[in-house]
Amino acid sequence: MNASRPGTPGHTGADPSPQDVWPAPPARAGQRLYVLKEGDTFVVADASGDVTGEGDGLFHNDTRLLSTFRLLLNGQHPALLSSAVSQDNAFFTANLTNRPLPPLGESSMPEGVIHVERRRFLWSGRLHERVRLTNYSDIRTRLPVQLLFGADFRDMFEVRGQSRSRRGEMQASQCGTDCVALRYHGLDQVLREVALSFSEQPQRLTAQHAEFEVVLPGRESWTLYVEVGDASTQPSRERWRGAAARTRWSLRAHRRRGARVRASGRLLQAWIDKSEADLALLTTELPTGPYPYAGIPWFSTPFGRDALITSLQTLWIDPALARGVLAFLAAHQASEISTFRDAEPGKIMHETRKGEMAAVNELPFGKYYGGVDTTPLFVMLAAAYARRTGDLAFIDGIWKELVASIAWIEDNVARHGGLLSYARGEATGLANQGWKDSHDSVFHADGSSPRGPIALIEVQGYAYAALHGMALLARRRGDTEAATHWDGAARRIARKVEDEFWMEELQFYALALDGDGRACRVRSSNAGHLLYTGLPRPQRGRAVARQLLSAAFASGWGIRTLPTGTSRFNPMSYHNGSVWPHDVALCAAGVARYGEREGALKLLDQLFEAATFFGMRLPELFCGFERALGEAPVAYPVACLPQAWAAGAVFMLLQVGLGVQIDAMTPCVSIDRPLLPTGIASLQICGIALPQGRLDLGFRRVGSRVLAFADRGPPETVLRIDVRL
Repeated sequence: MNASRPGTPGHTGADPSPQDVWPAPPARAGQRLYVLKEGDTFVVADASGDVTGEGDGLFHNDTRLLSTFRLLLNGQHPALLSSAVSQDNAFFTANLTNRPLPPLGESSMPEGVIHVERRRFLWSGRLHERVRLTNYSDIRTRLPVQLLFGADFRDMFEVRGQSRSRRGEMQASQCGTDCVALRYHGLDQVLREVALSFSEQPQRLTAQHAEFEVVLPGRESWTLYVEVGDASTQPSRERWRGAAARTRWSLRAHRRRGARVRASGRLLQAWIDKSEADLALLTTELPTGPYPYAGIPWFSTPFGRDALITSLQTLWIDPALARGVLAFLAAHQASEISTFRDAEPGKIMHETRKGEMAAVNELPFGKYYGGVDTTPLFVMLAAAYARRTGDLAFIDGIWKELVASIAWIEDNVARHGGLLSYARGEATGLANQGWKDSHDSVFHADGSSPRGPIALIEVQGYAYAALHGMALLARRRGDTEAATHWDGAARRIARKVEDEFWMEELQFYALALDGDGRACRVRSSNAGHLLYTGLPRPQRGRAVARQLLSAAFASGWGIRTLPTGTSRFNPMSYHNGSVWPHDVALCAAGVARYGEREGALKLLDQLFEAATFFGMRLPELFCGFERALGEAPVAYPVACLPQAWAAGAVFMLLQVGLGVQIDAMTPCVSIDRPLLPTGIASLQICGIALPQGRLDLGFRRVGSRVLAFADRGPPETVLRIDVRL
């Protein structure tokens, strides 16, 4: 890349005014950060639009390209008025104003008369920013404007706190008259570079800042366009408008793909709309189809477990997402043994990364398979997708991968005494490989850590459902022998769970069995996932459901991951007493399956109320403190926001409440005793995709009942409605 414009000589050199002359960034304690994402690029900045390197930045392919990006007026931070991300997640806008400015001639500029608008978006791997200054006084003023920038090219894991013994080398920057390129040569022998280009030629441009001397008459405006990407450009109003239109259209196209939910309540609709917009933001179009990246900032990459659960949450309204996830994961299935990557033939990927540390194998996450639940969830989703869509041609296309996955499950079960279990291959891998994968999330009742291999309770449910799902698919393919075999394997796992996990005196299932076959006699929300799969006997399932809805688990904002009184309970922990929206949704589906429909609806109401305190965007998790009258839920300080399966939670909760099940193979849409969220008079689901056409469903509260009806639908589809009287 040549950072100079054609016809302008490139040059390098030191900044004659070192960056340490500029004021330090303001303290950020408690300040919200704002996120934009497009493809494999995302940006995290503070309310002023500034990047300071405190876990924020412009990232591409797990590398931080901008670690500093700050706007100053006359060497001072402008005062913040407001900031927001647009409802569709396309634009970030910060409104700022000047502090007092030095005199130009005889007059000085008072505070609060220059309006500064910073508006940005991402498109095609580039950051586009527009800085517009408007002078609302009658006084002509000279306004020095500085943009400070820097690129540390740190790997995402470095930004998260991982130390490295050595790094690559920063290369000499290259400056033109209106652009500058910053470069880094990594240990993976990849030259990473980022170029900043300006629509106006700065008075001074160095490798660390650009300075503009703006003379602004009264009642006039001045606009600067900036682009940041892998090559220099000529920013302009026309480029800005064209790229802005494309990014907005792209996000709208993602949102239009599935059915639309329309609620009579304005706040509930706002939660639904924001959740749709967040899923659109996080979904990246890969060659295999749409794929929801897990969350920003730490997990903006394909994760197996997160995408599979997000797809299960949204399958009833958007089956195309499930198809894209299944296709991608099938294409990246493990085919060899690697203890470093916890890979075995047939396993489904847990995580993939594109950064320098993964490329040089400092960490195993370039393509990592250390998730014990991802493989059965893959098979579960495939069976659910086939039932939802009737798309058996697609299932035929990934049948080989499904058979390999179920073979890995059966082999693992055979090697571990009849239960699906995990133990990491090397110390660099994840110690715990279920969804609660922090180091302290699996333990005995006395707080001691178990010896592996470990069999988690919810994973046995996933394996049970995967085997039954394969049996269903095999019957559809005419292979009754395989179907009988897989049904039998599912029953054996169910018997093993009932015999070895059930704690009679606690009327609950143990969290796990350790490598000695000893139960981790801990009650946890994991058992709610087991209910979701339908493995427990009815009486036991109902007992567990009642406890999950009891005061010990209840925070008032949803189910905690652990009940109070547990040895490692801590409402401020990551997994040991916090509230995870996706976990609450799966538990709600589980308790509803065992008859607690009203309890599931209460969980929907609680998460809805929590969402109102988080700007209608539920975070990855929040603290599990008990709800206090008039107080908001307590945020977890480093939770991802947005997070895909947190955004998907509302759709699973609505499906549970409405009692909707779609079987395109029959074809039949059943609605079992529908319930609407508290305060909602009516709700519509428009454009449900079926092989025979589109279906619109309506729900309306009439007295103490909720009536369901079809507004539009293909005549071949049977609609069965059971209304509670």
